[in-house]
Amino acid sequence: MGESRQELLAWLNNLLQLNVTKVEQCGTGAALCQIYDSIFQDLPMSRVKFNVNTEYAYLQNFKILQNTFTKHGIDRPVPVEALVKCKMQDNLEFLQWTKRYWDQYYPGGDYDALVRRKASGTPAATAPAPTSARTSGAGAARRGTTPTTTARGARPGGAPPASAAAIKENTQLKDTIVGLERERDFYFSKLRDIELLLQQAIETDPEIEKDEEGLVKHIQTILYSTEEGFEIPAETEDGVQDDQETF
Repeated sequence: MGESRQELLAWLNNLLQLNVTKVEQCGTGAALCQIYDSIFQDLPMSRVKFNVNTEYAYLQNFKILQNTFTKHGIDRPVPVEALVKCKMQDNLEFLQWTKRYWDQYYPGGDYDALVRRKASGTPAATAPAPTSARTSGAGAARRGTTPTTTARGARPGGAPPASAAAIKENTQLKDTIVGLERERDFYFSKLRDIELLLQQAIETDPEIEKDEEGLVKHIQTILYSTEEGFEIPAETEDGVQDDQETF
């Protein structure tokens, strides 16, 4: 019999320095990605998004996880469609299996979860700082490196700090990007809901899709139409889109 929900959450939060309160939260795919990163330490954590709340973003996290399974020859299907629904039972079963895999293949030593996901946009809701600091320092020592603390204003070679105007402009650009990404995810989720409703209607009555002048055809035309000059972003060899994407 696998671990209980409480045992799994305690293990997960201790390993990743997070504050996950429900197994269902694993349905975003982010925590699962980092569990496997603690084993292989080669996941592109900068692409894993923790602070998202749309199924579209969850799918991008699971895409990274599936690529990892393929890369390392893990012969286990990832039930993405079930997991992204954030239902307790589906996520509990997959997390239990993941914990058994981790017990078997974790290389040992300390894993600095905070540093590994530093560029992923993780929210600040992490476990207490003293624990993470001890984990980080011990892990660095075991890997033969020295944990250091550098002042924020320091620049290699004595380079001058960025001007106040440049810092302000950079902050404004970041805020704009965050707002645009949130708006994009919001409208994409609406379109996805419409698409799912259409699919359900067609499955119930396949004849409605054959009516070229019907409402279903008109909605599909709007959903799948493109504009001149629009191109679907190309994927790289590992199946992940370019860095311009937020996922």
